[in-house]
Amino acid sequence: MLEKTFNPAAVEPRLYDMWEKSGVFAPNDAGETFSIVIPPPNVTGSLHIGHALNNTLQDVLTRFERMRGKAALWLPGTDHAGIATQMVVERQLAASGSNVGRRDMGREAFVAKVWEWKAESGGTIVKQLRRLGASCDWSRERFTLDDGLSAAVRKVFVTLHKQGLMYRDKRLVNWDPQFQTAISDLEVEQKEVDGHYWHFAYPLADGMSYQHPVTDEDGNETTQTRNYIVVATTRPETMLGDSGVAVHPEDPRYKDLIGKFVVLPITGRRIPIVGDDYADPTKGSGAVKITPAHDFNDFQVGKRHNLEQINIMDEQANLLAFDPVPQEYRGMERFAARKAIIARAEAEGWLTAVEKTKHMVPHGDRSGVVIEPWLTDQWYVNAGELAKEAIKAVEDGRTVFEPRNWEKTYFEWMRNIEPWCVSRQLWWGHRIPAWYAEDGMIFVAESEAEALAQAKAHYGKAVPLRQDDDVLDTWFSSALWPFSTMGWPEDTDDLKRFYPTHTLITGFDIIFFWVARMMMMGLHFTGQAPFKRVFINALVRDDKGQKMSKSKGNVMDPLVLIDEFGADALRFTLTAMSGQGRDIKLAKPRIEGYRNFSTKLWNATRFTQMNECARVEGFDPANVKLTLSRWIRGEVQKTVSAVTQALEGCAFDDAANALYKFIWNVFCDWYLELAKPILNGDDETAKTEVRAMTAWVLDQAMILLHPVMPFITEELWQKTGHSDLLVTHAWPKFDATAIDAEADEEINWLIDMINEIRSIRSEMNVPGSARAPLILTGASDVTRTRLNRHKDLILFLGRLSGIDVADTGAAGSVPFVAGEATAHLAIAEFIDIKAEEARLLKEISVFDKSIEGTKRKLDNPDFVSRAPEEVIVENRERLAEAESGKAKLSAALERLKAAL
Repeated sequence: MLEKTFNPAAVEPRLYDMWEKSGVFAPNDAGETFSIVIPPPNVTGSLHIGHALNNTLQDVLTRFERMRGKAALWLPGTDHAGIATQMVVERQLAASGSNVGRRDMGREAFVAKVWEWKAESGGTIVKQLRRLGASCDWSRERFTLDDGLSAAVRKVFVTLHKQGLMYRDKRLVNWDPQFQTAISDLEVEQKEVDGHYWHFAYPLADGMSYQHPVTDEDGNETTQTRNYIVVATTRPETMLGDSGVAVHPEDPRYKDLIGKFVVLPITGRRIPIVGDDYADPTKGSGAVKITPAHDFNDFQVGKRHNLEQINIMDEQANLLAFDPVPQEYRGMERFAARKAIIARAEAEGWLTAVEKTKHMVPHGDRSGVVIEPWLTDQWYVNAGELAKEAIKAVEDGRTVFEPRNWEKTYFEWMRNIEPWCVSRQLWWGHRIPAWYAEDGMIFVAESEAEALAQAKAHYGKAVPLRQDDDVLDTWFSSALWPFSTMGWPEDTDDLKRFYPTHTLITGFDIIFFWVARMMMMGLHFTGQAPFKRVFINALVRDDKGQKMSKSKGNVMDPLVLIDEFGADALRFTLTAMSGQGRDIKLAKPRIEGYRNFSTKLWNATRFTQMNECARVEGFDPANVKLTLSRWIRGEVQKTVSAVTQALEGCAFDDAANALYKFIWNVFCDWYLELAKPILNGDDETAKTEVRAMTAWVLDQAMILLHPVMPFITEELWQKTGHSDLLVTHAWPKFDATAIDAEADEEINWLIDMINEIRSIRSEMNVPGSARAPLILTGASDVTRTRLNRHKDLILFLGRLSGIDVADTGAAGSVPFVAGEATAHLAIAEFIDIKAEEARLLKEISVFDKSIEGTKRKLDNPDFVSRAPEEVIVENRERLAEAESGKAKLSAALERLKAAL
């Protein structure tokens, strides 16, 4: 007999250990394969709720396909996370009190220290994934810096360089002055800050002046003679690097100034006025200062007009200690320089206005400092060339996005893709396989020995070489993940068998940074798209629809939730709420509700054991005779079909909802209730069939539920006498012939009858102890037969005093449809009809007020334009709930009137 309650804390680690030791997570020898690679979490990371969702969905698919008999491989691993890991170890060094930093240690010693940290602390998230139930093949676990993946990275870099697709160039990058490295766009966090627009008057060169339109004190349009042009900036310190001023070519105010020059204050440098669409006549003065070396938009304008790229900052974002920075600002910290330049502009009279503003400022997501666009030499990949085939692969359906609307996001980025900066000024990572001779000649090779050989061939003698100090962007090695983890560049069995992978499950925020790059690299180096399907999972928000963040205090830790509710309850919640195209509003009561669902299944199993419902060897549900047995057999098949189709299509919420409906409503609420009279009765033949059938249905429920709730189902499987493991048990095949239309119609008639009776009793506040009579009018012979067969059940479950068939219903009855007949439930003697009518009208009026108020908000364009998306969604949901509630009460009111 089962224990009274399921104890996840005790059962889950025991079962997971058993699964892992038994080797069931490794793919079998089947010919048909299913493979999926885990989006590698950072080696520094801990499991957050986004990980929990993403990995739950991957596990659901993997367990499903494994049970379908496929050779299912879910390949796990972690990312070396260059900047994050280096930061962790540097902080540890600082906290140790040794006063020794990485530069004091030297590169080799520091990298050894990071590997030491990785060995001790780098496996945290891998252990946490096990707690979630992730059925990865841990024997194939990879790390982006392991020997095999490192060899793949070097091979790709060298090959791209030979093909002219990897090159060194001077361009703008996101520069983190604290870590002194380029960072990717994903590592940049835009923060809204209070700032200013400082309006500077740049004097026109060569004694030029022009008539500028102004409005006088009386509001009249007039002109003013100006020998200057006004530009506005939020970063005054960058003016020292200005090399132009842009105006719109069609702006009548400045049209005649295009091709002329201004004299840059402080420096005295002559810079041109250019016509460019980037300048917006409706914003500010309509004239924009152009600093190509310190602004991404300005860089593009500068390229179009061949403007000089003047770098004025060093790697710490201090002003340079030499030309072109004027003497008095050399070596000055950037924000100190800002203050000094503003003060000078005010003192010399070329500061014309100061305007307060709120604007977005880029910050390093890890350092927290303001990011500086900085002109520097870096390694780049010609992403535009690689993107061509990756675009075609989605256009022609080789790879499909689900939901399909994400293809638009993919195309938009890929068709406007910029060169990819892949070098980082760090020590932890894949060191760039490029070596420099003393004259600056670069030799790119997979090893130092090859580079030295190249140099010797070039110079005709052996020469010393210095390897590039930079490492590759973490996303570079991640871009190779689907095929490098399978053993590429070697032609391994895994590569031949499991690549391309089937499905990638990931978040929308890394479509650009990871998905697109995997597509480019996979197609370029293997000739095949790395996955057939990309499923974009939802974002997990709090119960109010707000994004979770530590600063808001609304973060939900999945490990805490697993401790409180068990992994199964969390998994089912995330699966049930992961509908395509909508975010998840996660709340503890929802998780608690699904824990109650698992409790319901546990208690139902205990009930079957108490009633001796045990599996019978050789039992065939095709041979059952009872209507109830034939009905539940069909319900099982409908659920097999619904869950299978849903999981095949990544409709995870549909699968979970079908399982919930079948187990809670169909099996527990109805089948077991309807089976009780047979189990408690004297008909031994019927009892034997129902016992065997119940055990079979319970087995099917556990099989179907296993991918979503693996722990409780495996435990129940073992406790109900099975000798095999549920994790590898065969998935049921849909059998349409098992659905019995006649049994369906009869049992559903019975269920509808009881539901209607219960609904009326609830709506009309009929006391639980009251036993009302029921009369059927217009009943056919079939209905009369059913009524006689199930009379005792209807009396018991409907709490009735009697059931009769007559020509008319009794006075004070509420009518409802029962097939072709009309049923009349006589309730007038048990309630105060007038009082109930007043109550219903009052509750309807409450809904009316809610509907009116919410509609007023949603019909207000100002509210819709200003309110956050989650607030609008919340109001729409509130309106739908109120309208639904009103409809139910209105229907109840109409029924009540019939009883008058």
